[in-house]
Amino acid sequence: MTNRPSGNVRWFLIFWLFVLSAVAFLDRVNISIAGGFLAAAYHLSNVQLGWVFSAFLAGYAIFQTPGGRLADRFGPRLVLAGGVVWWGIFTALTALLPPGIRGATLVFISIRFLLGAGEAVVYPASNQFVARWIPAPERGVANGWIFAGVGVGAGLSPPLITYVMVHYGWRSSFWICAAIGLVVGLVWFVIARDTPAEHPRVSGSERAYILAHLSSEVSESSEVSEKPGRKLIPWTTVLKSREVVAITLSYFSFGYAAWIFFSWFYIYLAQVRGLNLKASAFYAMLPFLAMAAGCPLGGIASDWLTRRHGSRIGRCYLAAIVIMLAAVFLALGAEVHSARLASIVLAGGAGALYLAQSSYWSVTADISGSSPGSVSGLMNMGGQIGGAVTASLTPAIAGRFGWEASFMVAAALCVAGGLCWIFVDPTRSLEQRA
Repeated sequence: MTNRPSGNVRWFLIFWLFVLSAVAFLDRVNISIAGGFLAAAYHLSNVQLGWVFSAFLAGYAIFQTPGGRLADRFGPRLVLAGGVVWWGIFTALTALLPPGIRGATLVFISIRFLLGAGEAVVYPASNQFVARWIPAPERGVANGWIFAGVGVGAGLSPPLITYVMVHYGWRSSFWICAAIGLVVGLVWFVIARDTPAEHPRVSGSERAYILAHLSSEVSESSEVSEKPGRKLIPWTTVLKSREVVAITLSYFSFGYAAWIFFSWFYIYLAQVRGLNLKASAFYAMLPFLAMAAGCPLGGIASDWLTRRHGSRIGRCYLAAIVIMLAAVFLALGAEVHSARLASIVLAGGAGALYLAQSSYWSVTADISGSSPGSVSGLMNMGGQIGGAVTASLTPAIAGRFGWEASFMVAAALCVAGGLCWIFVDPTRSLEQRA
């Protein structure tokens, strides 16, 4: 057994991926907070605003797999830095459109689509980093912290964007988000390296510890400072994998449920539950704070169960159970009459859902060998297609059948997503079948 290392460079870089994750969600959720003001300024209906929301997710979904392949080919350092610059530009462009511009809906759809394309590299590239830097027994916690940034970024958005809008106007919120992203991306490029062998601050013991707990294929490339992507798994092998198909379908359900909170929860509280601007901003934070807590807790639980009972229980069964628990919270929250109590119950659903987050990304890192960016990008594409569907379908269902029906559809999909985990064997490596 390899002793614990003397250095913790890998955890410092995981922390910065947590920061990048938070900024990414700040930049994508800001429009749902400013959506009412934007819709009023450009005379957009809720359905048209839903198209704008969906455009981001369409670009984000379509470029997940290419973004993951780029990370496998060129490494997470360069790909993540380039992605941050790209999405910073299009975040700023959102604030540049003059009032009264013709075809405002189409222009916003184009900007948000391209913003989504830039952000698509974030999590596949992060998973590529995890596969080469983080020992398998620590991946649940590492992914938990990375995705805690989702809750933190989305949770900070309501009070931060509301404050900026009230004092400086809604356009200023996009300028500030763009500037924050560019600074964080620059810092990442300066401090990160693609492999432990390339980083000057990694101690010998930390490097040995990391290499001892990686797969043989990944360990060899990391040990010789080899750039990722020299020998990638063929797409035919990836697409024929039962595990990859099941995880992707499950992540579709996960994304559908999650994006109700990212796209519509703030507007739901204000327009349907009747909360004022400040109350909506406060209660809209709760699901994201629950996500921020659920991600690391789920990662800790997943690693602990994996060490004691194996990865089938620690990764797969845990994910299935907590996703089905999220379905219960969503169904109950939709029926609660008190707006504040409903917010708390629905936040519990968001927290339960995100207890499973690290399982998805840990399993794709474990089974994907030399192509973690590609495999996790494909999985995340499924999740973002789910998000794009809910961004447009949720207001349509709510308009025809009521908002309770919208949450019930999400709950039903959570049950289906939990059942998909039955078909996943986290010990079956794609490298063995390539």
